[in-house]
Amino acid sequence: MDTAGDKVVGSLGMHGTENILELTDITKIFSMGTVDEVTALDNLNLKVKPGEYITIIGSNGAGKTTLLNVVAGTYPPERGRVIIQGDDVTNFSEYRRAKYIGRVHQDPKVGTGANLTIEENMAFASLRGQRRTLRRAINEKRKRYFRDLLIPLGLGLEERLRTMVGTLSSGQRQSIAVTMATMTEPVLLLLDEHTANLDPKTAQTVFDLTEMIIQREKLTTLMITHNMECALRYGNRLIMMHRGKIIVDIDGERKSKLKINDLVSAFEQAAGEKLADESILLSRCEM
Repeated sequence: MDTAGDKVVGSLGMHGTENILELTDITKIFSMGTVDEVTALDNLNLKVKPGEYITIIGSNGAGKTTLLNVVAGTYPPERGRVIIQGDDVTNFSEYRRAKYIGRVHQDPKVGTGANLTIEENMAFASLRGQRRTLRRAINEKRKRYFRDLLIPLGLGLEERLRTMVGTLSSGQRQSIAVTMATMTEPVLLLLDEHTANLDPKTAQTVFDLTEMIIQREKLTTLMITHNMECALRYGNRLIMMHRGKIIVDIDGERKSKLKINDLVSAFEQAAGEKLADESILLSRCEM
């Protein structure tokens, strides 16, 4: 396989200028100035076109989740700029960026409020990026809307709107989290290994739902996975991270033809070292 065009260090200019997301020279350092200092993102550049569905692969510590956190505004970068839909949001708080972003975390408990009912959770999600008040968010019209969103899940949750979310199973909560993250048609959907903590059968159900929504709404998506098979199976573009940098970037027809051995070769050529994390090779794609 010819990987000469796949190594990416610095600008990803091949993806054009009309982008949903642009990360320019992003550097994120934790515990700066201490013996525990870690550079999680190292002068990272990324451009994402509308409708791209990017899978992000890399070993533990590669910077995958930090990348999503910088995009979402959870962590401010030490250096660099974050542009979403043409707006410079580098200095925006996580709350101010919420109008652009839907996110599903690895832990189902993070994306939903345990002490709120299903309808209350969905009402808050429907006001993403706005001033939140349940008074105008829950009425009969909105309840019908929530039911219509829940019916495709096939879990019967549309008849349980007043059920406390904390009493639901992990799979039910994560299904609701996916629905909540996508109900306002976000500019960007961020998925952080969102089926990793579920049993295989439930993970498949949640992922089928996710795929359906992404394709139906044509959502621009960044999805972290710890598994090469999943990274190759899903999405139309793949990036591989190593030590805080994007070192492999493959899209379109080239991606569709890749095998795991090709991806390993591309990584090792770009990184200049052997792939040490066997878990991303040996674990099965349960999605």
